[in-house]
Parts: sequence; structure tokens; C-alpha cells
Amino acid sequence: MAFSSLRGASSGILAVLKKGPRLRRRNRNTSLAPETPKVGTTTPPEASSPAIASLAPLTQIISQYLSPKEIERVREAYRFADQAHLGQFRASGQPYISHPIAVTEICAGWKLDADSLMAALLHDVIEDQDVSKQELAERFSSDVAEIVDGLSKLDRLEFATKAEQQAESFRKMLLAMARDVRVILIKLADRLHNMRTLDAVSPEKRRRVARETLEIYAPIAHRLGLNALVRELQDLCFQAIHPNRYQVLHKAIMAARGNRREVLGRISEDVGGALPAAGIEAEVSGREKSLYSIYNKMAEQKKSLSDVLDIYGFRIIVHTLPECYLALGTLHQLYRPVPGKFKDYIAIPKLNGYQSLHTTLVGPYGTPVEFQIRTREMDQVAEDGVASHWLYKDDDTTLNTLQKRTHQWLQSLLDIQSQTGDSGEFLEHVKVDLFPDSVYVFTPQGKILSLPRGATPVDFAYTIHTDIGNHAIAAKINGEYSPLRTELKSGDAIEIITSATSRPSAQWLNYVRTGRARSEIRHYLRTQRYEESVAFGERLLNQAFEQLALPRPPDDDPEWDKLAKGSGAISREEILADIGLGKRLAAVVARRFAPENSMLATTAAAMDELTAATGTAVLIHGNEGQAVQLAPCCGPLPGDAIIGGIRLGHGLVVHMSECAVAQRLRAKEPERWIPVAWDINNTARHLSTRLDVTVVNERGVLGRLAAAISDAESNIVHMTMQDDSASNAVLHLTLQVDSRKHLAQVIRTIRRVPQVQKIVRVKG
Repeated sequence: MAFSSLRGASSGILAVLKKGPRLRRRNRNTSLAPETPKVGTTTPPEASSPAIASLAPLTQIISQYLSPKEIERVREAYRFADQAHLGQFRASGQPYISHPIAVTEICAGWKLDADSLMAALLHDVIEDQDVSKQELAERFSSDVAEIVDGLSKLDRLEFATKAEQQAESFRKMLLAMARDVRVILIKLADRLHNMRTLDAVSPEKRRRVARETLEIYAPIAHRLGLNALVRELQDLCFQAIHPNRYQVLHKAIMAARGNRREVLGRISEDVGGALPAAGIEAEVSGREKSLYSIYNKMAEQKKSLSDVLDIYGFRIIVHTLPECYLALGTLHQLYRPVPGKFKDYIAIPKLNGYQSLHTTLVGPYGTPVEFQIRTREMDQVAEDGVASHWLYKDDDTTLNTLQKRTHQWLQSLLDIQSQTGDSGEFLEHVKVDLFPDSVYVFTPQGKILSLPRGATPVDFAYTIHTDIGNHAIAAKINGEYSPLRTELKSGDAIEIITSATSRPSAQWLNYVRTGRARSEIRHYLRTQRYEESVAFGERLLNQAFEQLALPRPPDDDPEWDKLAKGSGAISREEILADIGLGKRLAAVVARRFAPENSMLATTAAAMDELTAATGTAVLIHGNEGQAVQLAPCCGPLPGDAIIGGIRLGHGLVVHMSECAVAQRLRAKEPERWIPVAWDINNTARHLSTRLDVTVVNERGVLGRLAAAISDAESNIVHMTMQDDSASNAVLHLTLQVDSRKHLAQVIRTIRRVPQVQKIVRVKG
């Protein structure tokens, strides 16, 4: 799908700054530059004369399924919107009210209810004309007001960047959609009409709006099963982004139609005769693939148009489910099927509810032709998705399978929102869930789960339950133990092995694919880091009180509140977390609790230097978590002389005293370095260190070296090799050891390997 291939096209949306919005006043009836080509000017452009917007086509559509009373409510909404947008014109010169009418006609094509149509007519009055939500609720209904509010962008708020405003607007809209999916249906209709009228704006804006549509709105429409809408949006975006390529391809397709007319006519004749002969009454129609899908196939497969053979396909609509499979057998007898090109989306529907049998056959003259076989109901769902059987009640017993899936996905948006730090991160997680391709895997109980292509057992675990994901340590795939980073394939049976002591790893973020897994892992890491930072900050602060000979203040000391208010913190815990993360120095905080004596006359810098020079060392275990990190540049081990630097945002980073990196950093900011020492009674095991081993490059040396390391009760975490000469090689090893003494034992064991010439511990 376009989303995956153009994912980075609008990556600026994600560059969101965490800066609070400020209110901005705007006068009623003032036009602002719109995000999409919607709001025009208060006077029509001179180049074109405004036409009269008519409600007649809309009235004709809604009279087919709405009651007279409901039609009158829609008319009332039209009158209100017409008055609100009076004197306002689109960039094309059309009266602005023509846009809400066109959007409402699209929604009426989906047979949405009266409240939805009223909201479609009114969808810009809050945003553009400063009509209040309360006014809409009183005049029409609370449902209409809620939908319109969900559709309104946040233009009244002033953000640090345009990207921040976009991301926050998307979050607002998607959360409103999670409560009522009518919001996104109207928004998609709004975007479709804007795309149809893009010619009136500048080429640069045209491309920007088209890329945004490809990245966000087309994937959402696909996720909701609105495939007819997706195809039109993609073709319109293709035309806006690559107008020359679009025209060339369009002309080539038109020319190819004449050349392939004979082949298509013969296939249609053959199929039209074979199906009735088998007792199947069916509707057979030929179709041409969209220009965007043809262009994507040419780009991905690096083929010319003449090499892309399956440009055309046939759709066969039958009456019943058994007839789908009977028609499939008839077609396979008529033409030879292409191996590996059959997919049964009836037995296992797509995530968006799409159901159909797909098969590719070798037609006359060796031309491959794709056939889609489905019932009339399946065809309706395939084209209009969740809008085909529209319900918006909360009672799950009334929902069909497609609506239940949609409801679950929308509910997951709320779950992701609760675990997300800001609007940019939320949007990133939602994008992850919009991948169109899926794999279908089985739980140990035989239940089928749909996951994005490329998903891993970690994604599977979080899909089952957050606790299973947080405590996963291994996975069984089809009965065999497999790494947690293994990509799942359709048909795999997955079993997750858990442990009460296991915790999520930051490394999981490198290979998870679902938005829920990504947000849950990040939430856990943030929470865990905060808790560890609070505990470590308290240790540093207590030590500072001892160094300054000050009594430790109680937790309810009023000075904590004064300190928090004066420095922008929320609570005492946040102050401690800031100390643990290096954002505050413990000595400076401790001085705030000193009595009024000569100590207060000492400058903060002087006090910090005094504290660093004379204070007792902070005891390090090596397994404190994210609040205390062992520097990867030198890999300190218990037994090494060490020093600790408070790094802003990272907490305490422990280096070897002789580390060149530490010495350079300490020279720049001496006040941020404190004495640290190993807690000899409680140190971590399996710490990483690095060795460079020079060996004679001959067969079997790696095996002997690995065996020696294993005999010394160590483990190789990572290894790379660099050819030093024709006869020698340098092995860069990362090993797990318990202490400096254990490392010395490992080195002695390695030296016994005859091919080893030199061993150097990497210390910086």
C-alpha cells in the first residue's frame, strides 16, 4: 500500500515539540490559510464567476432512505450552514457552501443517518465561522455537535510548529473517531472532495496535500474497508504528485485497451458460457486496475508497462457462498491456474473485513488474468467496508464481524493514547497499525489472530494481553523454540513462554510492528526509568545531606513544595527523578534545606566542587537499571577503579578512571563528576567487556577460541573480525564476565590457545 512505500514522505508531522499551546483570538468570518484547499476568500476570484450551489441532487439521494421529518432536519442544517458561509468562496470561485453539500452527497451515497448528514453540512462552521459547539447542540442535537467538534481542527490554538498542529489535529480526530466512527467517514468524504478539486491550488500545496492523503487518509480508508474510496484517492494523489507520469501512463493504458480487447472479449465469452453450464447464475464484469496500482507494480518490479501483464481482471458475483467455490472449480477447469496465486479471503477475511476468492489463470495467448469471486453481500462490503452495514451503537450484540473488528481497532486507539507521551508519538503508533498486509497466526487454543506483515512473537504476546507481553522470555513457533525477533508467517501456531522476573527490553522496539506493542513497551520503559531515577536520586540526595552535615528533611517538609514551585516541578518525586537523571545536582538541592548560616554564602559551584572532592563515594551495584549506566566505551567491571559522571537526562554514567572519554568530559564539567565505588557485597553478574584478540588465521581457530571462553565460564555476546594480514586476524570480542578477577581468568584461558598471539582489553 502507498502508506508503507511513502511512509517518510511527510515525516515532518512527527517532528513534534512538547510545547504547550497558547490561545489565539480570531474574528468571526475571517478566512485563514487552510490546511487543505477548503477555505477560500470572502470575495470570489476575478477569473471565474460564482455558480449557484444546489441542494436538489442531495435531496434526491436522501429521499430514497430518509423519512420526511429527517429530510427537513437536513434542510435546516443546510440553511444554517448556508447563512454561516454567506459571502465565503473557495479558491475555484465556487460559493463555499458547495463544498459541504458535495461532502454530504458522498456521505449520502453510503446511506449514513440524518445526524451524519447534518454534521457533514455543518462540518466547517466551528472551524471557520466561530460557531460554538454549545450553539450547535442547542439548535440541532448533542450528537451533531460532537461529530462536528471532532472534525474541527485546532486552528484556534497556537503551536510551536505546523507539524505539531497537524499531529495534534490528527490525534483529536482519531480519538473522536474511536468514540464515533461517523467522524472519520465524514472526514474521508471531506478529503475526497478536496482531492477532486485540487486543481484550484498551487502545485506545491497540491503535492503536500496529496502526500498527506497517501500517508494518512488512504490507509485509514483501507483499514475501514472503503476500497472504492481508496482507489480513487490513490489515483488522485498519483495525478497530483506525478502529473506527467500520470498522463503518460493514462495514454498508454488507453492505447493498450484496443490491443487487448480481443483477449478480454474471448475470456468474457468463455467464462459467460462455462458458469451457466455448471448451473451457476453469475454476474461477470471485467475491470482495469487503477493507474496507481499499475504504477506501483512497475516501480517495485522495475518493469515497463508492456511487461506488466495482469492489468485487467474479472469480477464474478454469485448468489451464495457455496457457489463461490463451485465457480472457482469451474474456472480452474476452463483455464490453467498459476501456482501460488490462489488466496482464500472468504475462510480468512482481511483485517478490514474484505472477503473474496482470488485466483490467477493463464488465459488465451498465455495472458495471466486475475479473477475475484464473491457474493453480492461480500462485494458490497469490499467496496464500502464499514459503511456498507452502518451501525454506531455501543451494544456489541448488534455488530457484525466487520464492525466488531473495526470497533476493536478503534478501541485500541484509546489504549494507545493512554500510554503515549505526545501527539507525534501517538500518530507514529497509529501509522504502524495502518499497514495493509497481514499474516494470520494461531493461538494455542486454535484462535486466528491477524497481525501486520513482519510482526514478531512480541507483537503476538501484546495482542493477547499486556502482562503476557511484559513478561515474555521466549516463544514456541509450531512447537519449536524461536527467538522473540522471528518474523511470523501465515499459519504459524504461536505459544509465548513467560517469566515473572522478565521485563520488556528497549531492543524490542527495533523489531515490533504493532502500535499497541510499541506504545506498551515505551510506556513501561518510561515508568521503569522514572521509578529507578527516583530511587537513585534519593540515594544521591541522602548522601549529599550526610556530606553537608544536614539532617534529612521529612517528606512533608514545606520546603519541598517551595522548591517544586520555584523550579517547575510537580512534586517531591519529580525533584528526586531529576536528580537521578542528572537534571539537578544533589548538592544544590540539599543546600536549600540548610539553616541560615555561613554555608548559604558559599556559591553553588564552590559547594559542588567541595562536595565532589570530599564526599564519600556512591556505592554501585551494576544492575541499578536505567538510572545508573556502565559506560560502553570502557566497560568497567567490579574491581576496576571507577568514576561517575551525572549526564543530563541519562542519570549516572560509570567509567573506568583511566578512560580517555571520561577524562575529556570531566575536564569540561568537573562539577558533574562524583566519586563512586563498587559495592563489594552486592555486585551484578554477566557484565559486558571488550577484548581485541590477535590470532593466527588458520582453520579451526574460532572453534578453539570459543571453547576456551566457554571453559572459563564466560559468554560471547558479539564478535567481528578484521583481517590484519594474510596470516593474522584481529577478533573484536564482547564478553560477559562477573568481575575484573573473572576477566583475568578468561584471558589466561585464552592465552593457552596456541594460535593466540596478543590480547588487549579495550578501555576507551
